Amino acid sequence: MNRSTKSTRPSWASFMGRIAAKKLLLVGLILVLAWVILAILAPWIAPFGPDEIRTEDKLQTPNMVHWFGTDNFGRDIFSRILYGARVTLWTGMVAIGIACIVGIPLGAIAGYFGGKIGNFIMRLMDILLAFPSLILAMALAASIGPGLFGALLAVGIVAIPEFARLMYGQTVVIKEKEFIEASRALGVRHSSIIFQHILPNALAPVVVQITLGLGSAVLITSSLSFLGLGVKPPTAEWGAMISYGRDYIISGEWWMTVFPGAAIATTIFGFILLGDGLRDVLDPHGQSSKQNS
Repeated sequence: MNRSTKSTRPSWASFMGRIAAKKLLLVGLILVLAWVILAILAPWIAPFGPDEIRTEDKLQTPNMVHWFGTDNFGRDIFSRILYGARVTLWTGMVAIGIACIVGIPLGAIAGYFGGKIGNFIMRLMDILLAFPSLILAMALAASIGPGLFGALLAVGIVAIPEFARLMYGQTVVIKEKEFIEASRALGVRHSSIIFQHILPNALAPVVVQITLGLGSAVLITSSLSFLGLGVKPPTAEWGAMISYGRDYIISGEWWMTVFPGAAIATTIFGFILLGDGLRDVLDPHGQSSKQNS
């Protein structure tokens, strides 16, 4: 028992040391955690309700009462951004969850069995990848119907091919390993080999893809809401807030679009830095090979 504890400590310490050495990873982690904490604590932090209309305060510039100003209905933009973080982050996480649940098993099955089954699955993924992500998400959201459910389902479907292709490549490599061949020789069921041996060994790149996928999901979700295919008003959501404020940019009410846009940008930037940093930490040999090339 003590030996196992001692043997795991150096690897865990080296892993944490690699994380601490990556400054950009820490910046990304701080940005993501900050938005998650703000979203969770929104009911206690927000000075006003997200849908509280105060016509006497409409279109106020940022001030000591309304830190980010107010919109054309007198709603506090700072409060709406905090509550909008809940909607945007939750939608992104559910969408990526859908993509993982569907895409990862499909990619593993295609890579493990190959043949006609593998070709059919991967050609289907290629068809989905043939369309630009935003265009496909718009088409799916429009066919499902505008609303939160349609947006998260559309974003989830769009993200499936990325996880399927990643898992396919990992499975093709891992299934040739000796321990997989040994499991087959011992008569272990295919499902057990896939879920107990292949999936755990492909976890590192999947975690990186999840992190990067969350950034893409936030962008596409906000874009759908901006185009009127996402959440329905008056729900506070960053893309919808930019859509509300675009007609007021010319007249000088810049804060209606700048602050929600900054929220989207910092969130996506955080996920990108976190994903890139995790890739370097979880795959140091891949990083070194890149540097050598």
